[in-house]
Amino acid sequence: MATEINNQAFIEAEFPKLNFFTRQIVKVHGANHPELAEVRELFVAMVQKLQADLQADLTPEFQQLRRVTHNYRVPEDACGAYQATYELLEQFQEVERITA
Repeated sequence: MATEINNQAFIEAEFPKLNFFTRQIVKVHGANHPELAEVRELFVAMVQKLQADLQADLTPEFQQLRRVTHNYRVPEDACGAYQATYELLEQFQEVERITA
């Protein structure tokens, strides 16, 4: 039960930030990093799945995120929001792995 609370707590605390950051980094860095549009799409897809079922399997989305982000590797020209986005997505994957 504690892991479910951690999962929900993460979603409640961090998803508003991720929603904002994924939108912003596409605007700021999207021209040089077109993969960020896919990062945004994958985040939105995860939100939709979780709204339908908090226990939804996000494995396909996380696999795709790892591929698209090169295992959450932040490029040299990334801003703080870009770095925070990748860190939060990776943290969420860890939380999800623990709850699975």
